[in-house]
Amino acid sequence: MIVALDIGTSKVVCLVGEITPGGDIEIVGFSSQPSQGLKRGVVVNIESTVNSIQRAVEEAELMAGCKIHSVTVGIAGSHISSLNSHGIVAVRDREVNEYDLERVIDAARAVAIPADQKILHILPQEYLIDNQEGIREPLGMSGVRLEAKVHLVTGSINSVQNIEKCIRRCGLEVDAVVLEQLASSQAVLTDDERDLGVCMVDIGGGTTDIAIYTHGAIRHTAVIPIAGDQVTNDIAMALRTPSVNAEQLKIKYACALAQLTRADEVIKVPSVGDRPSRDLSRQALAEVVEPRYEELFNLVQAEIRRSGFEDLIAGGIVLTGGTSKMEGAVELAEEIFHMPVRLSRPHGVRGMEDLLGNPIYATAIGLLHYARQAVGAVEHEPMVARKQQPVEERRSFQMPDMFGRMKAWLQGNF
Repeated sequence: MIVALDIGTSKVVCLVGEITPGGDIEIVGFSSQPSQGLKRGVVVNIESTVNSIQRAVEEAELMAGCKIHSVTVGIAGSHISSLNSHGIVAVRDREVNEYDLERVIDAARAVAIPADQKILHILPQEYLIDNQEGIREPLGMSGVRLEAKVHLVTGSINSVQNIEKCIRRCGLEVDAVVLEQLASSQAVLTDDERDLGVCMVDIGGGTTDIAIYTHGAIRHTAVIPIAGDQVTNDIAMALRTPSVNAEQLKIKYACALAQLTRADEVIKVPSVGDRPSRDLSRQALAEVVEPRYEELFNLVQAEIRRSGFEDLIAGGIVLTGGTSKMEGAVELAEEIFHMPVRLSRPHGVRGMEDLLGNPIYATAIGLLHYARQAVGAVEHEPMVARKQQPVEERRSFQMPDMFGRMKAWLQGNF
């Protein structure tokens, strides 16, 4: 059993998956609860967040018929930053082994980061052996110099600790803290897109997460603190309606491109207090929403340009996340980016496809994929344990010898 916990700004999703003998993931437990206590991906109220997590976990446990002990959790927020780094070491025995890989990754991670940040991920992009580029798996290859290009993701220590604190207060352990766009990309991108070059944009409730892949490896990650909540706020302010009603209007009637709506389409807009509802054209609602989406896509485009990979993403843009589902979002994005744009639904799991085949659950399903990979990595650990075993054996042989010397000393002195 593997468990994913997506603690978002708008919802908390708990998914319980079972790894089948064929290596697939079958969903056996699911729960989605409204999220309270987070703002723009960061915990602002621990008590409310704990209650939301507790409800989601308990419901998923009931459906799965099991007790959840540990979870793989996602993290987002504007505190996330990333950089590409480079490490070089000499190969000890003219053949690359596990120890050489560990040393070159350690060399690549030796960069100065702020004291309040910690490294969340070290993601190898490619290896070079004696200037030979493009090596994905260097283990066992011959050479004298090994280089690694890696992508480092860092996050605020306090933000990570707050999420872990909330989960532990629910009586659960944290298996891993995973950057949300890395998880989402596991669920929505294809290998062909990663090789060709693609930018994934996950538009959630509190943050918009960006991940750029080229030549099969992650090249750039970024978080923009503008997303669905800002659209809801714009509707509430412009139409003078409560936020709850603004959210419902956004989901039911909003369109990201005003030219796709007709002026004769009329919607009911609830008023604040005891005032009666008003009639408004759907086009007027679209004219409120469109500028915010335009601003968001322009910020994404500026981030892509800043990364330096704009000319290398031939696979275009892949949109996912709940806020990307709005009618007209793909068409508006194509106008702004001038490249192919598609809306992607998560894939790669069995069970509840009708419910979970929704961009809202891309991060949660991606976290399950991440957890499955971690389980696969653990299966290789006995080899490491065997390496450490002789040390334990030596210690066990030394202990009786030490007791013998103590006994001889006591007998000789007393």
